[in-house]
Amino acid sequence: MPYRVDPRKMLDADSQNYRHDFSEIHGQGAAKRALEIAAAGAHNVLMQGPPGSGKSMLAKAFPSILPALTLDEALEITKIYSIAGKLSDNIMTQRPFRSPHHTISPVSIIGGGSFPKPGEVSLAHFGVLFLDELPEFQKQALEVLRQPLEDGQVTISRVSGSITFPSEFALVASMNPCPCGYFGDPNHDCQCTPNEIRRYAGKISGPLLDRIDIRIEVPATDFKDLENRKPEETSEAIRQRVNRARAIQTERFQDEAGLFFNAQLEPRHLDKYCALHGAEKQFMEGIFNKLKLSARGYHRILKLARTIADLDGQEAIGMTHLSEAVAYRSGK
Repeated sequence: MPYRVDPRKMLDADSQNYRHDFSEIHGQGAAKRALEIAAAGAHNVLMQGPPGSGKSMLAKAFPSILPALTLDEALEITKIYSIAGKLSDNIMTQRPFRSPHHTISPVSIIGGGSFPKPGEVSLAHFGVLFLDELPEFQKQALEVLRQPLEDGQVTISRVSGSITFPSEFALVASMNPCPCGYFGDPNHDCQCTPNEIRRYAGKISGPLLDRIDIRIEVPATDFKDLENRKPEETSEAIRQRVNRARAIQTERFQDEAGLFFNAQLEPRHLDKYCALHGAEKQFMEGIFNKLKLSARGYHRILKLARTIADLDGQEAIGMTHLSEAVAYRSGK
């Protein structure tokens, strides 16, 4: 999802009408921080927490901290919606937010039909695909996400030929910790057996989970947070930091064709843009062995740490950036 931050070509962010603002969400500072990092580097997110903790509200507010569309992006989204027969205006001016129900079929997710049309992954192009109650989706519907998440496009083949649709989107997913939703909740008793909890978590395959950079716990909101009258930070303030981090990436990758933000970094780029030295390198060696990371998992931690350093305005990736990235990656 090449959200390119070029103020000369961006649509007016002040004219955007967002349904939800981060200032409306009390508490959940850790989750807001995780979503800010996701927006800054175009990383995918999985939020886990009990019912009513605010996962859906956070996801719906997420578009309000993304950079405004560029004109080129708006035109590309408009073409997709026109092909799908879903264009309601002359041009799309806001990033798409798609939230399909968990009963959706794999074909509707990926696209297809006798005369192939874009699916949800393409309708979310340059925007957000929100999958609420992730384990409730059909296993096949989740597995077809792997190609668009990895390649940023999806190819639909038919006897008459094949067609490729773009699908550069931010995946924001949420799930309960167990079928009843209250495993680990100090205020409710969990009614699930250990086997039920394992089967529930096992509905999300390792390869799909490996493509999600940030995994965050969203605990139930306590009374003090709900009654706190202190103003919460607005989406506009967060978006300004996101734009600054995106601008750093735009300048950094200006000579790299097709590379716009940290989540796109390939292994061949990491020595140049995510180099570690001394204590940081030793720290990550220990983490690699302790968490038994795959090569993809290790690389995604480095890319996430690069984004955190960009938000911090630092050229070098430090220990604090790595520690925070590891915490998100391990879901702790």
